[in-house]
Amino acid sequence: MLSHFNFVANAHQIIAWGNLTNEQGLLAVLPLFHGFGMSVTMNSAILAGGEITLVPRFNAKQVAKTIQKRKPSFFIGVPTMFVQLSNLPDIHRYDFSSLRGIFVGAAPLTKAIKDDFEKKTGGRMIEGYGLTEAVTAIMANPYKGTHKLASIGIPFSDVDMKIVSLGDGHTLPPGELGEIALRSPTVMLGYYKNPEETQKTIVDGWLHTGDIGYLDEDGYFYITDRKKELIIVGGFNVFPREIDELIYQHPKVKEGITVGIPDPRKGERIKVYVVLKAGETATQEEFIAYFKERLTPYKVPSEVEFRTELPKSMIGKILRRALREEEIQKAKKT
Repeated sequence: MLSHFNFVANAHQIIAWGNLTNEQGLLAVLPLFHGFGMSVTMNSAILAGGEITLVPRFNAKQVAKTIQKRKPSFFIGVPTMFVQLSNLPDIHRYDFSSLRGIFVGAAPLTKAIKDDFEKKTGGRMIEGYGLTEAVTAIMANPYKGTHKLASIGIPFSDVDMKIVSLGDGHTLPPGELGEIALRSPTVMLGYYKNPEETQKTIVDGWLHTGDIGYLDEDGYFYITDRKKELIIVGGFNVFPREIDELIYQHPKVKEGITVGIPDPRKGERIKVYVVLKAGETATQEEFIAYFKERLTPYKVPSEVEFRTELPKSMIGKILRRALREEEIQKAKKT
């Protein structure tokens, strides 16, 4: 449950982060009924008095044309959108120079996606982090300041964050891996009609996010993965994001994702789903050899499945859990 106060507080945080004024426009590609689109795009622009350019449904070519025509200052999106834009054959024809900031969230931004898009458009991608339990975005790399590769940045104004032990919950020093916890005026009132889960998630005023990460000496945070998405292969912990990064570095890949699926012998095994770029062909053996060259043995996927598309949420985030559920249902039938 989120209050009106939660949403207003978040809009003020976003305005302060991006120095938004009534002279800037935002491109609204995300659905406005989703927290990310509602708060980061709509509410912040309205509160700042800025212009909102509405795009009914994401289409890479149409978005590129709209940016060139309407010249928005900010573009808020998810990584898969920028993959599709980068893969436009005529991407170099479009002018993206009006974009002062390209805010990316909802899913990890890999180095390969970031480098490819920035090289082709000249835009500057800024990775941030948020979750529905705190309305949406609550931190990002500074709009003006040091950007750190693979970091989700520093907390917005009025947000306190720390890393806590996965065991007893004590605060950890910089460099140590643990769960991200935060407190902010944007933190939810609780889960609807679920006080037990609320008490587990909000402890002494701190929201425990379920995301695993660490803090560096400069106060920048990094996400390793979601606690629920951790893959345990024969007792070894494998973070999907490490393999996701390698997937996007492969020159034939348009998009892909890593999933842990049940295995009777090892507990879980690693499977990768890949969508190839137009005109490309590949084999499972080719990809497994690619991973073997770059990963320790227990992290190497046992299977690669090629698809024409991957399941996505309403905002374009690849649904890892949907693919895992497919595998579970498939196993029940055998």
